[in-house]
Amino acid sequence: MNLSGSHIALLKGGPGSERAVSLETAKGVAQALRSLGAEVLEIDVTARDFVLPAGAKAVFNVIHGTFGEDGSLQKMLEERSIPYTGAGSASSALAFDKARSKAAFVEAGVPTTSYQILTLAGAGPADVTIPLPMVMKPLCEGSSVGVHIIMDEPGIQPAIEDLAKFGATALVEPFVAGKELTVGILGDQVLPVIHIQPRSGFYDIANKYPWMGGTGGSDYFCPADLSAETTARVQAAALAAHRSLGVEVYSRVDVLLDADEVPFVLEVNTIPGMTSTSLLPKAAAAAGISYPELCARILTLSLEVQR
Repeated sequence: MNLSGSHIALLKGGPGSERAVSLETAKGVAQALRSLGAEVLEIDVTARDFVLPAGAKAVFNVIHGTFGEDGSLQKMLEERSIPYTGAGSASSALAFDKARSKAAFVEAGVPTTSYQILTLAGAGPADVTIPLPMVMKPLCEGSSVGVHIIMDEPGIQPAIEDLAKFGATALVEPFVAGKELTVGILGDQVLPVIHIQPRSGFYDIANKYPWMGGTGGSDYFCPADLSAETTARVQAAALAAHRSLGVEVYSRVDVLLDADEVPFVLEVNTIPGMTSTSLLPKAAAAAGISYPELCARILTLSLEVQR
């Protein structure tokens, strides 16, 4: 695919907790777009009042998390009538809010766990209705930032106090022991399932991006070693979750598979990582889609969306 003559503004960094991941993602995307002939204007966004350079015909957005993935940036670009990659402002905001996306999953019949939205101010263990073991997480953070896996009651109060740093409420879900899976969606194509196996603990930011701190790490199996029936069930659940939120263009859907091979959708990531260790490029490669082609398809599909 030839992007010669295309002037693309690559928005990277951002003011949120996933800034370092975004900057790493941008390296790969910039190189890929340039290899296809595009003129790439890299913009390190450190605040919401950034300026787009003159001549940019479209925005390739790789800002993960706050501002870049929560619909805020998308709304600004829509108001300026500037084409951009990925999900729109409404679907981005819906997917980023775990409370709203959970409710949408339930309404659409997407397989997901039960949950509680816990008001943190003044809360204690007695206010938590989900039985142990459980998972507590912020409503609007990515890359497993602020996630607590709680196996016994003494762990509840410290988690509540920590989660208060991220907002007034938190999501509480039962802990599901099983395989951690993820499924990429690209247009109407469901990519091969990836099985994520952290070398220790769970799939937190250290195990996702060991290059950030020199610790952790995970092994990845793609396609996942699942039966054809289970694979189809997981992919169907992922696609249903993607569609239930109205997500445009592409996403990566995180799924837990329990011991009975029942899938439970956790969340839909509308700007998944594109670093050297990221999962969407791995799944695309398993489907015969190179990294540059993946970037080009994201851009091409995005420009076809009526905002």
